Parts: sequence; C-alpha cells; structure tokens
Amino acid sequence: MGWAAGRRRVVAAVAAVGVAAAAGVIAYRVLAPAEVSTPARDDYPARSLPDPGVTGRLPVAPLIVDGRLRVYAAPRQVYADQPVDSRSRRTPYWSFRRWPASLDAVVASGTTVVSRWSDGQLVAIDARTGRVAWRAEGPEPAAERVARRTGTAVVWQPSGLAVSRTTDGRHVVVSSGDGAVQAVDLADGGPLWRAAVRAGCREPVGVGSGGRLLTVDDCDGPAVVEFRDTATGVVTARWRPPDAGDELTTTLLGCRPDGDGCAGLRTARPGDGPAQGWLLGPEHPVQVPALDGAGTELVDGTAVRLVDGVVIGETVPGGAERWRVEMGPGRVIAVQPGRVHLLTEANELVTLDPVTGTRLSGFVLDIGSDGTGWAPGDAYAADGFVVVERLRRPVDPDADDQRYYLTAESLIVAAT
Repeated sequence: MGWAAGRRRVVAAVAAVGVAAAAGVIAYRVLAPAEVSTPARDDYPARSLPDPGVTGRLPVAPLIVDGRLRVYAAPRQVYADQPVDSRSRRTPYWSFRRWPASLDAVVASGTTVVSRWSDGQLVAIDARTGRVAWRAEGPEPAAERVARRTGTAVVWQPSGLAVSRTTDGRHVVVSSGDGAVQAVDLADGGPLWRAAVRAGCREPVGVGSGGRLLTVDDCDGPAVVEFRDTATGVVTARWRPPDAGDELTTTLLGCRPDGDGCAGLRTARPGDGPAQGWLLGPEHPVQVPALDGAGTELVDGTAVRLVDGVVIGETVPGGAERWRVEMGPGRVIAVQPGRVHLLTEANELVTLDPVTGTRLSGFVLDIGSDGTGWAPGDAYAADGFVVVERLRRPVDPDADDQRYYLTAESLIVAAT
C-alpha cells in the first residue's frame, strides 16, 4: 500500500510538471514577441481607371498606393487589398502583423510602404509583393497615438513619420520621436543621420519643399519653426512670423499625396487670431496673402478658395486671379496634382482643374441606401480618387464611434 501510494504521488507530480511545462510553452507562444508576414500570392494588379463616380465604401481609411492597392492600418497590423475601385474591403492582398508592438504611423512613396511601431522600429514593405524590404531602429513615438475606428490619424496624418526628397533627388524616411530625430534611406533603410533633441516641447509638422523637416519648437521661450535639412540633419534656419505670440499653430499646404514636398505653410495664434499664408522657399518663408484664408488650399501653383458660393483660383505667389466658378455653398475638402475637390451642402463632389477652373466631374456622394444626410469629416485624395469620412449630424466630437460615424462603413470612395 505504501509503495502504491508513493507511486501515485510520483505520477501526479510528473503530470503536474508536464502540465506546467505545457502551459509555459503555450504562454510563451501567446506572449512572446512575434511577427506574421503574409506576402502576396497573386500578380501585382493593373492600375484602376474607373469612370468618375462613387466606387465603394470602407470601414477604415486607406492609403492609395501606386494607383493599384489600398493600404490600411489596424492596431497591430498593416495590410493591403485590391483593386482600388472595389466596392468594399476585400481579402488582404498582403499583410504584416507585429505583437506586442502597436502600429503608430504609415506612409507610402512609390511602391514602398513604411510603417512605424510603438517601439520605434521602422518596417518597409514592397507593395508589389508584400515582402519586408528592410527594417531600421528609430526613436520611439513621443506619445501614444490616439486614433478613432477609421484610423485616419495613422495613415492620413502620420505625425512623426514622413518621406522627404532631398535636394540631390534621394528619398529619405524621417522619424521624430522621444528625444531624437532620425533619417534612413528609403531604398534600403540604411542610416543617414540621427540628432538628439529635447523631448516634450517639439511638435513635428512635416516636410517642405527643398528637403526640409519643419518642427514647432517651444522649448526655450516663444514658439519658433525650425527647418532641418533632411539630407544631413543640420538645422538650417529658425523662424517666427512677425507679431507671433508665444504659441503657434501651423498647417502645411500644397503637399503631395505621399506628404512630400509641401509648398506652403499657414500660421496662426491659438484661438480666433487671423491666419497668415506663406510660400516655402530655399530661405525663410515668403508671405502670400492669397493663402491666408483658413479654407484655402494650394495646388499646382494656384491658391483655391470658396467665398460666398464662388470658387476663386489665384496665382501663387503673385495673387492674380486665374479663374472663378459659381458653385454655391460648400467647401474645399482635398487637392491632388491636377485636381481640386469641393463638396457642396448637398454633398455633391465637384472636381475642378486648378490651373483653368474647368469642371472635370461632378456627382452626389451617395451609395446604397445611405443617403446624403451626413457631415464630412477627414478627407484624402490620391491617384484620381477621393475618400471622405461621413459623420452623423449633428456632429459630436466627444461621442463614441458608433454615434460619431454615419455607418459601420463610414468612408465613401469616389473616382474623379
């Protein structure tokens, strides 16, 4: 009896050790850092060239890459589908997932998609194949990204991550984070430079023409705009608008869809103070009154604004009127090379040629039974397409996502 009881205790102990070991293996597999890369299995698709009109609706915001793919951001994943004019989101063409890091920002240039993660790591993916092209270490984001369900803050306003074309024609990826700014080569991720900066008092704005990173710096006294050469990391200028207050808000204008080469800047004091428009040149910004208006956009050397139902295009920097078009109440929602997009009160999307004012297309943004009783939120334009967030009226910015957005598929996509 004693031997049998002892044997049972030994067997029980061995079983317990086995269970604990198995649980440890499972826990490691679940909790250990991991990556899952699923490359494309199909051929790279052709460009989508649909007729003007609404093409679909989506639950999350896309980046349109090379006119062929839609790239999306999830909390721990970046993925793509195709074609661009598909009526709804489709099975991923490729996907890349990391854990436990979270996705902070995504930018695209040509056929390269660059993602930045909460641990600062940069991962570049070849959009044609979905395979990882390179990796690079970078500064961790200065703060946790706050993004609503559609993810527009990650893909359409990726502060702290940008692609810049230097004066010698090279493309570099610049990441700004907690205590550092860094640049790597877009082609292979090779390190170019890294600069230590004070944390907590610097706000990256984006990249301007001439290969310069713009940052609002209020570390020592009143806020100034700092210009840093993205090829070398050297600060080339520090500038404040005349009569600027201690605080400063800035908005880049005339940017390409990939965020590179923004041609203008608008500055304002916080609150209801008047805004001032500036053209970014090789030296200090040059004031351009045609860019002052809060709703004015810059595209193809033309300042476009809507005043009392009339769309006006003026040359930049001269300010001479190029054209005017009667349209009625509405607003400019997005621009891209060769197109300026306006939305009327009835949610009709009107697209004009920014140089001549010629009407290129016009149609109501409606699909299925959704109707037009919605308010526009964020908007994005690239490769001839426009994507607009649709919000419930009246808009409550403090509401949860279910109340804030019109439907589960709250983004409407149109070809122009």
